[in-house]
Amino acid sequence: MHTINQSRWQHNHNFAGDFGAAEKNTRRVILLASVMMAVEIVAGLKFHSMALFADGCHMSTHVAAFLITAWAYTVTRKNAGNRLYSFGAGKVGVLGGYTSAVVLAGIALFMLVESVKRLFQPLVIHYNEAIGIAAVGLVVNLVSAFLLKDSPHHRHGHGHASHPEQHSHSHKHDINLKAAYIHVLADAATSVLAIIALTAGKLWGAAWLDPVMGIVGSAVIAQWACGLIRQTQIILLDKEPEDSDLNRAIRKSIESDGDSVITDLHIWQVGSNKFATIVSLVARHPKSPEDYKAPLQEHEELVHVTVEIHQCEGEEKTSIVTSNFLN
Repeated sequence: MHTINQSRWQHNHNFAGDFGAAEKNTRRVILLASVMMAVEIVAGLKFHSMALFADGCHMSTHVAAFLITAWAYTVTRKNAGNRLYSFGAGKVGVLGGYTSAVVLAGIALFMLVESVKRLFQPLVIHYNEAIGIAAVGLVVNLVSAFLLKDSPHHRHGHGHASHPEQHSHSHKHDINLKAAYIHVLADAATSVLAIIALTAGKLWGAAWLDPVMGIVGSAVIAQWACGLIRQTQIILLDKEPEDSDLNRAIRKSIESDGDSVITDLHIWQVGSNKFATIVSLVARHPKSPEDYKAPLQEHEELVHVTVEIHQCEGEEKTSIVTSNFLN
């Protein structure tokens, strides 16, 4: 048995990308959020502010979500070359984003229950102290949002699976980071609502606004959580994004010769804005695999391609080619 150089047909499956800056900034946010969480919970209980207490309590679960985000980055980085992951560890970040979304939904439910309870069982609120701490919390949230939003990675990317609810270009490619970012936005929103409610209560005696703002905040957070769950489950279940035009583009590219017909096509996401596809086609006069895959190279997000070719006349011949388009 003779040996040959197989390097021409082999390639790595590390489609996760470099999220080093995002991981570092996430750890910074964990530290900030942990300190602010403790301050708000203690102050909310001491000064009888439901809005402030709710802000602190759901920040505690945000800290847990940030830990999940950091864990996902660590697992992805450590398993970048692990061949046990058939298409790389890119989906670990998506799993982290999904878990964070579930946590976010739990936060919304907790805030709703506690706010309704406080609406019928009000306590005397120490407004000045509560407003001051809520303002500090808002500043911490804004700093955290800045750290997460500006994490520089995949700046060059462009693709066919953008999402309207993304808050920055970087989040378009990193759902794990987007989940952490939404958690920070949720904190900032509840801080703003708490300040409004506490200020109104102090100036006009509208103490009922404090739990009402908690209810409003829970509704906003629940909406964000549902949106993130919908986005991540599409990837985890290998569903092709509805706003992706890869399906149309692949069919147009291969069937444009009038001879080849795609009989089976699978497209799924294997990393942040990176897709794999399996194409099965039949043709009367099959071309070489290189001819079929060459036009697809313009789609930078299409990083793993498998082509199966059948001849429809005479003795059937089949050729299977797998290609990696990463540079």
